[in-house]
Amino acid sequence: MKSRIDPNGLRLPIKLDATSNGEFHPVPLSAANRMANRLAHEQAGACAKRLNIPRRQFLLSSCGAASTLLAFNAANAAAGKRGGWFDVEPDAALDQQLAAVRLTGEEFIFDVQGHFVDPNGAWLKQVPPGQKPFRWSEKTQCVPDDGPDSRDYLRCLGPEEFVKDVFLDSDTDMMVLSFVPSRRDAEPLTIDVADATRRIVDRMEGTHRLLVHGRVNPNQPGDLEGMDELAERWGISAWKTYTQWGPDGKGFFLSDDIGTQFIEKARAIGIKVICVHKGVPFGRESYQHSQCRDIGVVAKRFPDVSFIIYHSGFVTERSERAYA
Repeated sequence: MKSRIDPNGLRLPIKLDATSNGEFHPVPLSAANRMANRLAHEQAGACAKRLNIPRRQFLLSSCGAASTLLAFNAANAAAGKRGGWFDVEPDAALDQQLAAVRLTGEEFIFDVQGHFVDPNGAWLKQVPPGQKPFRWSEKTQCVPDDGPDSRDYLRCLGPEEFVKDVFLDSDTDMMVLSFVPSRRDAEPLTIDVADATRRIVDRMEGTHRLLVHGRVNPNQPGDLEGMDELAERWGISAWKTYTQWGPDGKGFFLSDDIGTQFIEKARAIGIKVICVHKGVPFGRESYQHSQCRDIGVVAKRFPDVSFIIYHSGFVTERSERAYA
């Protein structure tokens, strides 16, 4: 009996496709990656034939994953890529035990940035009538559009869906729940709702745990003063900031006076991990502060502080130059 899902085995077990996390338009696949996909499909058919099993059955197996990774290796080598490669023996494409040894395990998976929004929060009072915040996210398609004033789709981005996706339907062991930049009276996720979700996860069976960021934009009145409460009342594990954002539309650098005040207060409180959104700018105005020229400066100035840089200054419209 054929499966209703991909009955002909046209889906590779490992996705290599133009994609996005919803913060930027998908980047087209390179020629090398298109060749990798073609080669993976060719090898899947050949290996399934040698093992005398249906193509879909092969792709669902560890051998199917091994075959795909080997094809990616071959395509990148043919394209002259000289970086890393997948450490998989060629025989793993046909040997189920060898493939399982290579590709299965009990790895600890720690997702360092997760998001959801409160679908019933007070922040919606700040949204003008007719606007549909976050509707651009593919995830919101779990609910059909019920008209210009309906915001039922926000349930697709809410806490219940978040817990299901991360802690029930994935292999994630731990996650850090993060925040988006916003005015203090318009937060799509407040610290108290984040904490309530964390306590739900803490009661779940298994080793799944949820940590929480404290959102600080030091160029916004009240944020520096609120750091003590975030640490003492809410037990945050790290700070989260967006250097591109400001209540007046202007960003900042961590090496600026206001950024330095933020770092020094984090040190004084004793939570010395600062997570920074760099890259994936919100628009032309924020490109300047997406650049990472301030990170080396503050890392050298504050060697006891750990800086975690999300997106690594990535901007889709600008090609990456050679490393110097």
